[in-house]
Amino acid sequence: MSLLLRSVAVGLLAVWLAACSSGAPSGSAVAANKVDLPPSYKFVPADITVPAGTTVTWTNHDNFTHSVKLVSGGDPHIMKPGESVTITFDKAGTQDYFCTFHPQQMKGTVTVTAGG
Repeated sequence: MSLLLRSVAVGLLAVWLAACSSGAPSGSAVAANKVDLPPSYKFVPADITVPAGTTVTWTNHDNFTHSVKLVSGGDPHIMKPGESVTITFDKAGTQDYFCTFHPQQMKGTVTVTAGG
């Protein structure tokens, strides 16, 4: 393979990898009150940070039914395609959540900070 062709291939690979990444390092929470469920069996962003008293909205853009279930308890919030669910977080702390239908692939955290 010529040097020019190799350089182009490496450049295209770098662009493809950048496009496939979420933009945030794995495990880092972002400030957001909306979480999307794209057609991919994942929450985007999965790990968020919100001030206490914030209502977070999850919207299912996938073709399959998903849910949001807090590990700390309560019933799962079921979302058919196109539906949304909301949960208000009043107390500071970290709440882990997952999809009851796809628990291995779909999980995340809501870190609630004091006051807002």
